Amino acid sequence: MTHLTEIPAPRPVAVVTGAARGIGLAITRWFLGRGHRVVMLDNDAVTLEGTARQLATEFGDQVLAITCDVSVQAEVQRAVGQVQRAFSRVDALVNNAGVAVFKPVTATTFEEWRQVMATNLDGAFLCVQEFLPLMRAGTGGSGGGSIVNIASISGLRASTLRVAYGTSKAALIHLTKQLAVELASYGVRCNAIAPGPVETAMAKLVHTPEIRADYHDAVPLGRYGLEEEIAAAVGFLCSKEAGYITGQVLAVDGGFDAAGVGIPTFRLASEG
Repeated sequence: MTHLTEIPAPRPVAVVTGAARGIGLAITRWFLGRGHRVVMLDNDAVTLEGTARQLATEFGDQVLAITCDVSVQAEVQRAVGQVQRAFSRVDALVNNAGVAVFKPVTATTFEEWRQVMATNLDGAFLCVQEFLPLMRAGTGGSGGGSIVNIASISGLRASTLRVAYGTSKAALIHLTKQLAVELASYGVRCNAIAPGPVETAMAKLVHTPEIRADYHDAVPLGRYGLEEEIAAAVGFLCSKEAGYITGQVLAVDGGFDAAGVGIPTFRLASEG
């Protein structure tokens, strides 16, 4: 009697942009910890190299780090070629790369406006267009996979100093819905995460005690989110358990968007 050796299925591949630090790194770790191979894209070559070297000591050769500015089509195309040669498939694409300019509308230059749009919006569009053929190849050519765009609570509600950033994230949310409708025929799902204030290294540097206190008052859960909590939400949307979810925006914000106006005053009154 002949026994056939069962060939294990190849590990799924996740592509994460802006992966060298912060939320992108947390997402990368989430995938690696659950058996994925991960392609890390970032335009900060020095930080990316150091991060990838550290991850290699923990996860071996499951990481492919590629220096890439997602707002430049030629660089995205070059990255796709490297992924094609290394893995020949993509199962999850997380468009996390983003930049911000926090200035009043009258002080925001057109160059700054375009810089934000180029990375936050154009970058996601380019990555979806260029990686889509590899996503369609991910399940033997029958399509499938998941795209998650990292938007922001600033894309759902307006606030001061965010004319470029908030507008780019609002546009990214609509792009998410557009992609969900158009890519459904390929079996590709597309959703967005809208983080509220998150305890990142950048937030620790630039948020004064007064700003932090304001956020704690405005967020019903009374704290900043954790990078790992954003990563877990992304991971869920890329999982089989979310197989019937597409075109949605999940606010991971401690209730910030739901709270509306007047929460600090009402909270003080209720505590009295």
